[in-house]
Amino acid sequence: MTATPGLDTHPLTPTATGLLRSAFRRHAAGVAVVTAQGRRPAGFTATSLASVAAEPPLFSFGVGADSSSWPAVAEAAYVGVHILGEHQRELAETFARSGADRFAAPTRWSYGPHGVPVLEDVSAWLVGRVVARVPAGDHRVVIAEVVAGDAAGAGGPLLYHQGRFNALRH
Repeated sequence: MTATPGLDTHPLTPTATGLLRSAFRRHAAGVAVVTAQGRRPAGFTATSLASVAAEPPLFSFGVGADSSSWPAVAEAAYVGVHILGEHQRELAETFARSGADRFAAPTRWSYGPHGVPVLEDVSAWLVGRVVARVPAGDHRVVIAEVVAGDAAGAGGPLLYHQGRFNALRH
């Protein structure tokens, strides 16, 4: 058996971890908030949201296994994803802040399909039925199938780049 160049099974060194973080700071990503209902509403800001397939309609996101939201996401049958607009920096910061009461005022939300917390005035939101939770290092990748949502919001996207939330510049 021969090794494949560039692939090995050794854990990442601190240098490789730093390289990964540095490279992805340069990658502009859309900003979303993921929500789930546990004993109480849970949610976090995510830049890992991705469309996985059109048939069936699947999306994915990553969540830290040690995050305060993971227990709710780990047990939830349904999750919500909310694509944020450029006017929602403060909302993104609230859901990124550790220890914050993310669902307290001024956050505006209500219970949506399947009891999932749905944020108001976002660019788009989806509720998905969780179909897989895949271990991936210190994170879990969650894959869900779209069952409801609304993509009628207006405005430009909120992006995350170089450690900051930004609006798209034309």
